[in-house]
Amino acid sequence: MMLTKLATQARSIPGEEVLEAHQWIADPHADAAVAAILGPWTGEPPVDRIDALNAAIRSWQDNASVANGQAAAGSAPDVAAALKLYLSVAKSLPEWAEPARIARAEAMFMDQGALSVTVLFCASLPECYVIPDLASVLHATGQLEDRAEHRIRTTGAMIFPVMMRGGLTTPNGAGIAQVLKVRLIHAMIRNLILRGPPDVAVARMRFMDAAAPGGVIPCLGRAQPGDSMHHALFLHGWDLAGRALPNNQEELAYTLLTFSYVYLRSLRRLGIGYPAEAERDYLHAWNVAGHFLGIERALMVDSMEEAEELFARMQARGREHFVKHPLDPDPRPSLGGALMAAMQSVIPDGPLKPFPVLLTRRLMEKASARELGLDGRVSWISKVMFSMLMRTSRVIDAVVRVGFPEFSISRLVTRVIGYRLTCALLMSQTRELSVPGTLRPGIRSLIASWGQDTHAPKWMNAIEDKLTTSGEWKGLGQ
Repeated sequence: MMLTKLATQARSIPGEEVLEAHQWIADPHADAAVAAILGPWTGEPPVDRIDALNAAIRSWQDNASVANGQAAAGSAPDVAAALKLYLSVAKSLPEWAEPARIARAEAMFMDQGALSVTVLFCASLPECYVIPDLASVLHATGQLEDRAEHRIRTTGAMIFPVMMRGGLTTPNGAGIAQVLKVRLIHAMIRNLILRGPPDVAVARMRFMDAAAPGGVIPCLGRAQPGDSMHHALFLHGWDLAGRALPNNQEELAYTLLTFSYVYLRSLRRLGIGYPAEAERDYLHAWNVAGHFLGIERALMVDSMEEAEELFARMQARGREHFVKHPLDPDPRPSLGGALMAAMQSVIPDGPLKPFPVLLTRRLMEKASARELGLDGRVSWISKVMFSMLMRTSRVIDAVVRVGFPEFSISRLVTRVIGYRLTCALLMSQTRELSVPGTLRPGIRSLIASWGQDTHAPKWMNAIEDKLTTSGEWKGLGQ
């Protein structure tokens, strides 16, 4: 532990110059793999090569499969060779990883159960959309507006494998495999938006090549309903000179903080935060996940104090950049609205229906909620009910915890919301979660066990059962 503390103290928070430089760095290793597979651009997106890439990585069911460094049987030789080289560098734990700390972080996430899902939907995901350029890429895919639930479930499909026991540390886990897939998807998005490898696009801009005058990748038209994500990204265009690289290192590091720092900050705001050492363990686990996502260690932080400062700095930079390079229309309100609509769709009609929106506003900063358009009108009945419930719970929790340290009404409220989000969105009766088939039984069993809150007394579990379901949790229809 002393070595951990000394290492933490020796690290510095990235400053403005470092962050600015990293806007021009993407992920050279993953970008090279995707460029080798997609090949040189000749006009339209290379759909057959994209399909070949997706088919090749479909066999990555667990960490053992990526440790072998093989693509799916039947993959084209050049695709298999590119992926073998990609995995040869990307598949190993970093030397600074501490499996014991990762195990403690996994236990934290799973111990909170449905509350973890609530925080993911009501804090982590919304914070992803605050940075305008990140929102712009999501807006270009159409995934969050037209297929909001798909985007939510795709995110859950990465979080669960990472945070399940052994997800980042054992051959039978699947966290590394899932993250390495996501990393390639990020590289493919960059390649489609820039219509080629990032380094080529930057070189063209700097030498003012006629193919990219002024560093602008021209828009080729608006995506139409039914267009694939790949075609929508190809059409979108990009102001490279004004906006730097899409999905760059700074943006990837910011996104990492939404899943680590924002999660821990939300628990604090609900009055159920963890001790500082446990928080550092959680940040550490996600830093390891960030390593597999291709994020440079220099952009990671090790304590909540450092994370708070870096997160605020990145958001301030994003807002300042938006003033200088505004987007018309601003994509953030439509993305925020789509996320809220997806959550509200699984809450029964009545005064409780706006609770996901109200909880999101509570867990985010006011400025961020306003930028996502979440400051709109909510019925006064819902506002009063939510406010009274949260204020009363904090007071009661503070008193009762003198004798019962783990007592929490806030936990009960967020678990009730989490039940609907988990069982109707992630574990829908009509749609399987997009994870390897080998993981699904374990995830179902895990979520089924969340029906009993081991931290709550029997009478609180009885109340929760009245508001959710009695016994094991299972997938719901909407």
